[in-house]
Parts: sequence; C-alpha cells; structure tokens
Amino acid sequence: MIRSTCLATVSFFLLPSLVAAADWRATAFPVKKHDFGTVAVAAKTEFEFPIHNPFKTTMQIRTVRASCGCTTPILKDKSIKPGESTTLVARFNTGTFRGKRGATLTVVIERPQYSEVRLRVDGYIRKDMVFHPGAVEFGAVEQSKPAVNKSKVLYAGRSDWKIMDVTSNQPWIVPQFAEVSRGGGRVNYEISVNLTDKAPAGFFQDELLVLTNDRSMPRVPLKVSGDVKSPLSISPQSIALGSVKPGETVKQKIILIGREPFNIDAITVEGWKVDFKPAPAPKKTHVVFAEFTPVDAKPGPQKTAITIQTAGENSLKAEAILTAEIRDR
Repeated sequence: MIRSTCLATVSFFLLPSLVAAADWRATAFPVKKHDFGTVAVAAKTEFEFPIHNPFKTTMQIRTVRASCGCTTPILKDKSIKPGESTTLVARFNTGTFRGKRGATLTVVIERPQYSEVRLRVDGYIRKDMVFHPGAVEFGAVEQSKPAVNKSKVLYAGRSDWKIMDVTSNQPWIVPQFAEVSRGGGRVNYEISVNLTDKAPAGFFQDELLVLTNDRSMPRVPLKVSGDVKSPLSISPQSIALGSVKPGETVKQKIILIGREPFNIDAITVEGWKVDFKPAPAPKKTHVVFAEFTPVDAKPGPQKTAITIQTAGENSLKAEAILTAEIRDR
C-alpha cells in the first residue's frame, strides 16, 4: 500500500565520470519539496519544480510517477538540452481530495545515465471552504486599462465564520470582498479583484491571501493570473550588443509594433547615446536601425533598460533589456 505521507527522499544512480566537481543534483533539482499549506476545495493549486541540465549532453526524462492521485505531475519537456531548463508542474487535485494529502513524484532520467529523483509535495485541502471558480484568471488584458474579475467563496460549517480580510502582494492587484448570504451554517462571499492601470506588461501569476476567523487555519491562498498586453511591443525584448569599448558605436535593428499608427519620439538608455532616424509619417510597424554608443557606462557587464517613447498627445512607453560588456580602453 502506498502511503501519501511518506517522507521525501532523493535517490540518484550516476557513474562518477558523469558527475561534475560540484554536486550536480543541487543544480539539476534546486527545489525538491513544496508545501502547499492550507487550500480550499477546487482551488487551482500548482507548483513548478525547476529542472536544469548541467551536463554537456542532452538530459532525457523517461517518465514521472506520482505515489498518490491527489497530485498530477505535468512535465513540460522530456528532452533538455545542455545548459537549458524546464519545469515539472505538480497539480494538487483539490476538486476530488480532502484533508491532509501528499505525494512523492519520481522523475525517471534515462540519459545521460539512468537515475531516479524523488520530489515531494504536501498540503491540506479543507472540506468546508470552496472557491468558485478555483482561481481568478484574467486572461489577456490591455495595459493601462483597468479590469475586474471575481470568485465566490462558499463555506459550510460554523455559523459565526467570516472573512476578515483579503490581501495582495502587488499594489496593482486590488481585492475587495463582500458577504452575499448567511444562514443554516452556510456563508457565501464574493471576492472582486481589480487589476489597475498600473499593471506592468507581461504574464503574471500571483496569489491573494484570504484571511478568516478560523483559529487553526486562518490563511487560504487564491491564485490570480493574467497576461497584460502592451499597446506597444519591442522585438527583441533582450538586445545584446556584445563587447563594446567606450565611444564605440554599435548598430542594432529594433522592431516596434503598435495597435495604432505612431511616431517614435525618443529611445533612451542610461549611460548611452542612442541615435536613430525617425520615420517621416506615423505607422503601426517601425523597423529602426538604432546606433548605441556608451558615453557614461562603467566598465564591465551591463544590464539596463532601454525605453522607447512614442510622440503625440497619447504617448506610450515600452521597455526592453540592453546587455553589453563594456571593456577598458
């Protein structure tokens, strides 16, 4: 009989010739266990275990086994190239299981040499509290435009049970809650989540904390996610200029795409002079050959923001990352 609450262990079988001087296991599997804590019924509860290939050959994963049906393992990539990474998603099945649950996920590695790695997840699924839906998922939303989404909290148990607060980790994710009904040991709440116009562009995944008056399990997480689409996008998002000496100019092609026709007003990078030829008329897509010259950048590796601003009354800003190695004269 498989016990879901067994202790986490990790077993490895690798030839010594394949093991780097440093412990490869700490690099390949930097996180080996996770505690979901207390979660509600039907709450979307997942954790991503990072997997990195530290070898000079491809790491091939044959399969992943779960010791308990309370957790479903989802491997994003079975084949990992040298130096690259992937993730193993552990999905806690809160819709069908209750109480204290846990699972050992056994990762079977086929190459470069057969080995097994065991990861562990644990948590407590409370049976008296349900989120509907199990997560607040905004999907794709336009940047600078507020958005609202909701989830219900359904409780069955104590007649005096209540939600005391709902807190957020981000200032641009603002939750509110209100009691909808109460009676017969059942209490219903509605949680409204406001995504403000300050939300940064890109995908986000965070969680709210629902604080109740339960003494033993007062904190229950509620996942919130979305993809904030900028009205102005930059490609590439990471601009690598390589090795550059002070005063040397490097030309880089940048593609800008907007929802509406626009002109470029400025391209700025702290410590750099940026020259470009503006387009004669507004358009939705600009292909810019910008010239970057370090004028006040310190020697050594550089990683800084490049900001592009459009002209006009409804000016937009977009950012990318510029990397370079500033060498001494």
